[in-house]
Amino acid sequence: MNNEINLTIKPEYVSKYIDGYPLILKETLENTDRLNEEALVMNLLDNKGKFIAKAYYGNQNKGIGWILSLEKDEKIDLDFFILKIKAAIEYREAFYTDTSTNTFRVFNGEGDGIGGLCIDYFNGYYMITWYSLGIYEFQNYIVQALKSCVDYKGIYQKKRFDTKGMYLGEDDDFICGEKSPEPLIVKENGVNFAVYLDDGAMVGVFLDQKDVRKTIRDEYAKGKTVLNTFSYTGAFSVYAVLGGAKKTTSVDLAKRSLAKTKEQFEMNNIDSTKQEIIVDDVFDYFKYAVRKKLLFDMVVLDPPSFARSKKRTFSASKDYVTLLKEAIQITNKNGIIVASTNAANVSMFTFRDFIKKAFSDLKLKYKVEESFSLPKDFKVNPKFQEGNYLKVVFIRKLR
Repeated sequence: MNNEINLTIKPEYVSKYIDGYPLILKETLENTDRLNEEALVMNLLDNKGKFIAKAYYGNQNKGIGWILSLEKDEKIDLDFFILKIKAAIEYREAFYTDTSTNTFRVFNGEGDGIGGLCIDYFNGYYMITWYSLGIYEFQNYIVQALKSCVDYKGIYQKKRFDTKGMYLGEDDDFICGEKSPEPLIVKENGVNFAVYLDDGAMVGVFLDQKDVRKTIRDEYAKGKTVLNTFSYTGAFSVYAVLGGAKKTTSVDLAKRSLAKTKEQFEMNNIDSTKQEIIVDDVFDYFKYAVRKKLLFDMVVLDPPSFARSKKRTFSASKDYVTLLKEAIQITNKNGIIVASTNAANVSMFTFRDFIKKAFSDLKLKYKVEESFSLPKDFKVNPKFQEGNYLKVVFIRKLR
């Protein structure tokens, strides 16, 4: 199906790939001008012609392809993808049998051996996300492999192979089987969510925050006033109310967040009229809260790694300290700030430095209560820590 091409790794990068680094960067290869067709299988050689690894060519914002195998004679065919998907499903066996949860990540890119490919499970339905045209060219193999490994009601897809990782939504996202109801009700830790599998780039809930949401519900929310910023469809707010929060305030700039948050409350028999849902720029809301002398027992910060609105541009690597300082000022003494980022270019070490600087600038003390990275179903390749993109820290404001 796919043509193969031999490419030479520059000498200074050979040991990196032998050691298991999975991402192919353009600057690590010689003669890349020969790459003219995505999904080419690249046999990567050292400068003496010795085989190092087998990869596929697929442009993403982070690189030009991913290692598939360290075995010279391994064929990248249907059997290859069946083996990878079977292993991923076996790794997540406990999720399939968990009666409190029926939505989770089934295949997590390079963590499961194929960078650029993710598969999520939603109560009988599967969603495949393609992160490059290169991996999408293997679609027939991958869909066939998935169908042979699982029982399913229907299979959907999201194409995110614009070079900036943006969603390409010109086609129907439905692939095969039966179409899902709208909304499809899924369950996570006993909490219901309404998701939409064929309604744009996102379905309505980010599965990577499941452990953080559960911790808020089980350990922190009782009796608290909670501000949920960049709230999307209000998942943190739903968990907070179910954990006994006194009141939640959800703030997001997107107009559709209002109806979507109300819907998620209703899915869990919560009266949305007793909660506050605000469509506003989060930084403008912070200014309003300071003016009105509003204080919260818990503030959740879960911004996108990068966002641009009419008023401002937010970059986690540049602006998170400012965001934290705004949040600190409206957090009660002994209150909790849940600081989260999904910026792959910000390490946990750097993120903790952001926290330290924000409190230091305000001459205040804090205590880190606990921290989180990706949950177990989001399997990470230990040789590629950039893939462990989620950093969450529970911070107690002392004084």
